[in-house]
Amino acid sequence: MVMNAYRVAMTLNVGDPIPSVDLFVMGAAGPEKVNTADVLGSGKVVLFAVPGAFTPGCSKVHLPGFVQQASELTGKGVDRIACLSVNDAFVMGAWGDDQQVGDSITMLADGNGEFTQAMGLVMDGTGFGLGVRSKRYAAIIENGVITNIDVDENGGVEVSPCSAVIGRL
Repeated sequence: MVMNAYRVAMTLNVGDPIPSVDLFVMGAAGPEKVNTADVLGSGKVVLFAVPGAFTPGCSKVHLPGFVQQASELTGKGVDRIACLSVNDAFVMGAWGDDQQVGDSITMLADGNGEFTQAMGLVMDGTGFGLGVRSKRYAAIIENGVITNIDVDENGGVEVSPCSAVIGRL
């Protein structure tokens, strides 16, 4: 039944405010709750979402591009870069360490998929053992409002890599 709720959610568009949802980040003492209004709601934020931490396209192309080009984003006025996945904070923390994101990217764990559902960007990966995940996308958010969003509908990293986001800033 939950899957039906995911399937009927409307995708948010340019001009829509980001949903206010509690997520988690890995802190020094373990998972810490953060709200998207606090993390994504002020200044210029680039948010990109991936179907899964440690998956090939996410680990070889998507996240590394943002790590390598983080200074270019901040040079264009971006205050925060955030990566979101429907994974738990432990996995997101380990993936961030593995990819050497340091302080350049906030690794957001949407373990229950609540933000992903609220964005209307759920990917049904049950057919290949991933369960419910996020579609791959990149969004530019200014003071809590989506000013640009590009969704990779075919699973590749075509419209949402860092180089494309830099071109839109």
